[in-house]
Amino acid sequence: MKLFKTAMLSFAAIAMLVGLSAPSAMAKTVKVTMTAMESDVVIDNKGTKYPAWTYDGTIPGKVVRVNVGDTVDFTLINPKSNKNSHSIDFHAAEVDVLNEFGAVRPGHNKHFIFKAQRAGVWMYHCGANPMVQHIARGMYGVILVNPKRYTKAYPKPDREYVLIQSQYFPDAENYAAMLENKGWTNALINGKIFNYDPVHDPNATKVLMAKPGERVRIFFVNANINMPVAFHPIAGIWDRVFVNGNPKNVLYDVQTYGVPVAGASVFDIVSPADHATNNAIVDHTMSAALRGAITVLMNRPDADPKLGKGDNILIR
Repeated sequence: MKLFKTAMLSFAAIAMLVGLSAPSAMAKTVKVTMTAMESDVVIDNKGTKYPAWTYDGTIPGKVVRVNVGDTVDFTLINPKSNKNSHSIDFHAAEVDVLNEFGAVRPGHNKHFIFKAQRAGVWMYHCGANPMVQHIARGMYGVILVNPKRYTKAYPKPDREYVLIQSQYFPDAENYAAMLENKGWTNALINGKIFNYDPVHDPNATKVLMAKPGERVRIFFVNANINMPVAFHPIAGIWDRVFVNGNPKNVLYDVQTYGVPVAGASVFDIVSPADHATNNAIVDHTMSAALRGAITVLMNRPDADPKLGKGDNILIR
């Protein structure tokens, strides 16, 4: 036992010397429960309500975060009060589409287990028919599968934020128009138009924050129905882009990176350390940006120390 402890301490010391964090804890089982809810939600900073379909009553659903090797023990509840069948499709899961991802009728539950074996940022969404309508009305979210350790190429960030972009179709019943990409009027970021942009919407009260020089890591998901996203930091440059969030898929010094529909990636940005700055993180597709897909990141010495840390990576 003494020899084993000595060996483990030596490994940790070597890991620190070569720029790695210590390995993550042993694989565990993470229990996740979501309830499909058909209820009104607020979709802008003025308080406009929309007849949404959601996981647990919010757009997007909760952030699920696990480590590589963990087992996800999942339960979906579809209350009897709902009118529609619902389901969930975890892009991080390798299972049976006809079994685990099958639709759940009102008054029934679905339980399944899967192992998160690949690091990355993965969308989840409802796959019940018609899928286009279930996603457009708000049934989507993100599951983050952490790599086993940080490395020189994939360094530990100072702050982390989740941003999920989607299209807003006011006519919630017209799924035929959704299929043709007709009738969308705005872009939503984490469920609201100009959610974090007081520049273009005076009613906006929230922004992302960091201190000058901090490494900010953005987990971005494109939950649009039909449109790719040209993800760009105005007044900044992506220091690194990790395609699909996998540390092995690293790009350096990127101005704009395309994220396909139902795709996701990790974006690192580091602001100048010697003075305060601001960035506007946008979909450089102007029809989306000027309809709501703009997020302000303020880099200033008095940045809220709680934002971008712990449970505050998706700001509601």
